[in-house]
This record gives sequence, C-alpha cells and structure tokens, in this order.
Amino acid sequence: MLANAQVLLFLVLALVLFGIEAWALIDCARRPAGAFLAAGKRTKNFWLVLTAAAAVVGFIAVPPPLGLGLLGGGFLQFFAVIPAGVYLADVRPAVSNYGGGRRPPRSGGGGW
Repeated sequence: MLANAQVLLFLVLALVLFGIEAWALIDCARRPAGAFLAAGKRTKNFWLVLTAAAAVVGFIAVPPPLGLGLLGGGFLQFFAVIPAGVYLADVRPAVSNYGGGRRPPRSGGGGW
C-alpha cells in the first residue's frame, strides 16, 4: 500500500513539473522575438531551446502509467525544471510588457 502511494506521489510530482515545463515552452513560443532583446534578455531562440529541452526531459521522465519513465527516478527532471522556472520567474515578467501574451480586455462598447 505504501509503495502505491509513493508511485502515485511521484507520478503527481512528475506531472506538475512537466506542466511547468510545458507552460514555459508555450509561453516562450507565443512571445515576439523582439521583446526578448528589448527587455535585455537572451534571444527567443535561446529560451525556446532551453524550455523545449526541459519539456522533452520532463515528458520522458513521467512514470510508466502515463509516460515513458526512461530517466530512472526522475532526478534529471528536477534539473530540467530549473530553466523553465528561470524563464517563468525572470524572463516572462520582463517580456510580458512587450505584447504577445494575453491581451487586455477591450474597453467600452457593448456589455450589459
């Protein structure tokens, strides 16, 4: 019973980490390339490669019920989430001022 709980906990943790990596990759892909340079950050291609590599490692490390579970223990998955975390904590707020993400709600016209 305890082994099943451990497997379930590891699966949930792996899925959360993969979700963070996928979120960083999708957000990075949606931002315009000029926003990265305007914000004084590395290029968009640099962050796309890092977040894509993190997402691939994260997907490969998801345990067998839902993924491949090839990285044995998922220790590399914890290292793979670091670039995604750096992107989400540092780069994303800096680039979000330059568009490409969510659009602000339209003002005026229509409504109740």
